[in-house]
Amino acid sequence: MAPLTHALAQQAELRGGLSDTQVNRQLFSNISGTGIPSTEYEPFTQSPGSSEPNYAIDHGPFSDISIPERPAPRGRNNEEENIGEAGIDDLATSTTPARTDERRADPSRASAAQAAVPAQVPVRRNDPNPYAPIGLRLGTFNAIPTLEQGLTYTTNADNAADAEEALLSETTLRLDATSDWSRHQATLSAFGTMRQSLSGAEIEEIRAGGDAALQLDLSDLWQARATLGYQVEEESAEYVPETATADDPLRHQISASLGITRDVGRIALSATGELLRDQYSDADLSDGSRLSQEDRNATLALMRLRTGYHLSPTLQPFIELEAGRRFFDNELDQEGYSRSADRYGARAGISLDIAEKLQGEVSAGWLTERLDDDRLGDISGLTLASSLEWSPMRGTTIGLDANTTVNSAGAAGDSGSLLYDGALRLSRQLRANLSGDLAFGVAYEDYANGAHDLTLSAQAASTWWLNRYAGLTGRIRHEKRTSSDETREYDATSVFMGLKLQR
Repeated sequence: MAPLTHALAQQAELRGGLSDTQVNRQLFSNISGTGIPSTEYEPFTQSPGSSEPNYAIDHGPFSDISIPERPAPRGRNNEEENIGEAGIDDLATSTTPARTDERRADPSRASAAQAAVPAQVPVRRNDPNPYAPIGLRLGTFNAIPTLEQGLTYTTNADNAADAEEALLSETTLRLDATSDWSRHQATLSAFGTMRQSLSGAEIEEIRAGGDAALQLDLSDLWQARATLGYQVEEESAEYVPETATADDPLRHQISASLGITRDVGRIALSATGELLRDQYSDADLSDGSRLSQEDRNATLALMRLRTGYHLSPTLQPFIELEAGRRFFDNELDQEGYSRSADRYGARAGISLDIAEKLQGEVSAGWLTERLDDDRLGDISGLTLASSLEWSPMRGTTIGLDANTTVNSAGAAGDSGSLLYDGALRLSRQLRANLSGDLAFGVAYEDYANGAHDLTLSAQAASTWWLNRYAGLTGRIRHEKRTSSDETREYDATSVFMGLKLQR
């Protein structure tokens, strides 16, 4: 260490003279690794009265990034501040590139060197799904509108025993919206479908509806949920009077619910109240008169209590009890029957929540509706319910839906029926712009008088997106019903081809 210090001292003596203490401190700074004298951290801001520029670096994804020159170091004490400018420059020359001094000596060359650095060109990041809808901003909601327009050919326009072919124009408009609130969540959806004959059987149908849901996170343990829905559609041919005109009567459904959930350790408790309103419009008869269907108008009020147990974060078995009453607008129908009824039910099931793999619940139980009129038998039987979504691999979704409903609007002197409805769905993203869907359905209606209907269906659909906003879509469907009453049997096949637009 002594020879090196002596040599440096000799150079310092020729250049103006430095004390041994100053040389040793400067030498330690020069050999510290970077070759630039080390200083305390100092931000790149312009000090008051300084003529140096104020440096700012923009780290945005599409910004030009330039590296500013480092300001000259300031001394740590009065002893270092007494070092002459020539001494500092000479010492820095021995350890820093020559072009640094050239830029300091000639600012124009430094500016030219910075200008020679090419600017960054904005490059679009890879879009994981270049055909997904962008959506619209509606206040605090993200909305996705969809329009589907095409032609449908069907071998049985009315799904009736006496089949008639028809070529239909079919238009469907949908809107789905979800809130982006930091807390709580709201969803809105609406749709409307219109089918009108271009040739063949005279068909003019309309079907529309919408629903809204609001979930409130009251605390870490309390949650509240409210829903509201509406749907209108034309009745199927089996419920339309034989003397009715082509304009079938409409069925209106209004639903509402309000529930609250509370977790107590591993136990989950919930209570939900529901209202369901069925209302039917009058039927226009071929002789010009109108047939009132007020006897079928009814309101169902229900209360459900559920208790679940968290076996794990993904599994929750539960038991649910329900009780309610169905009120008909008319205390007695046209045949003199009192159709209002008390309703009781119980079911057990399991809820699953395996993130991105399996979600939903499945349950089974027993349901009974006891009509006020002793001449009408009870409507009772096994109930099945399911709402499962399984994704065995990326881009593939398998769904299982099932439900059991009571149809109390039976024929004169008939209590009604239990309808079991289920569907197995398969959805696959074949390519980035090509998707395919398969669905298999089964519906079994068990009447209180011993009659029954069995309906089987199968459907295949596909959509080929031309770009993010437009695609070609098509589907083929076959449906067949067998019944204890031959007048309710039918066989129908339909094919749809059209254009789908989204935003």
